[in-house]
Amino acid sequence: MEKKENKFTPNEISEDKKISLRPKKITEFVGQDNIKSNLKTFIESSIKTKKNLDHIILYGPPGLGKTTLANIISYEKNVNIHVTSGPAFTKKGDLVTLLSNLSNGDILFIDEIHRLSPVIEESLYPAMEDFKCDYIIGSGPSARVMQIAIEKFTLIGATTRLGLLSRPLRDRFGIPLQLEFYNPESLKDIIILNSKKLNVKIETTAAFEIAKRSRGTPRIAIRLLKRILDFSIVQNSEDINMDLVEESLKQMRIDSEGLDEMDRKYLKCISSDYNGGPVGIETLSAALLEQRDIIEDVIEPYLMQKGLVQRTSRGRILSEKGINHIN
Repeated sequence: MEKKENKFTPNEISEDKKISLRPKKITEFVGQDNIKSNLKTFIESSIKTKKNLDHIILYGPPGLGKTTLANIISYEKNVNIHVTSGPAFTKKGDLVTLLSNLSNGDILFIDEIHRLSPVIEESLYPAMEDFKCDYIIGSGPSARVMQIAIEKFTLIGATTRLGLLSRPLRDRFGIPLQLEFYNPESLKDIIILNSKKLNVKIETTAAFEIAKRSRGTPRIAIRLLKRILDFSIVQNSEDINMDLVEESLKQMRIDSEGLDEMDRKYLKCISSDYNGGPVGIETLSAALLEQRDIIEDVIEPYLMQKGLVQRTSRGRILSEKGINHIN
């Protein structure tokens, strides 16, 4: 049998890596319809009144589009966006320097805002409300406080753990927006849209199969699409079909519910080692050799959404569905 020639050349593949898969406009963003509708209203209102947007907090599991939405807001408002993260601020001077460099109307996007230190967080309060920040010059008895006026800006915070934000900081965000897991239909549309950007043909049924196993998360859907594309390139496949998707996902050990090795290891640990639970998070963290944040932010949200595991005051418990799945 004659071997088909691979339609992808090294140059084409390298060019694909330069393609931006992030949508730039609200109309290009798939899913989260309620958030998109509200954001469009808030942005249009601020443009008509020539005022800055109120401060925004985006929260929800990782990979749902919080960073993408922050960039879309800056594009729709036609302003600059300054991107940083909570752990990046090691001292108060870091925040003061960043705030003093903002121009009028700019957006300051802080990812993982729940990881700001209390000192940095308190410094944000006057900046968010009065657009001023205090800076201490010197030390000891000769120290004095200088108040610096800063340009009016919009703070967009992103977090996977809204409950870890202090109440005073949380209350200063006028626009709270919660991102939800995506349904398979929306993820299928995202996969088809991104396959076109990558110049890859994909069958609708194949795209839907990837969507069903993407844990309700666009980031995972796009990652799986890229890895299946790798399989298609190696196998010289002209398009991505159902057979290729099923075989590729089997090779990557992604099961029918979208669970990977770590998910199954988590479920098996509770099932086999602790008789289905309850078991505390610290015990699970030690048994799995995984950080508590990873378990709570990455592994558990989808498992709970699928009804496979429950969080209780006594610890984690496998549901009947979770026991059946792992068996």
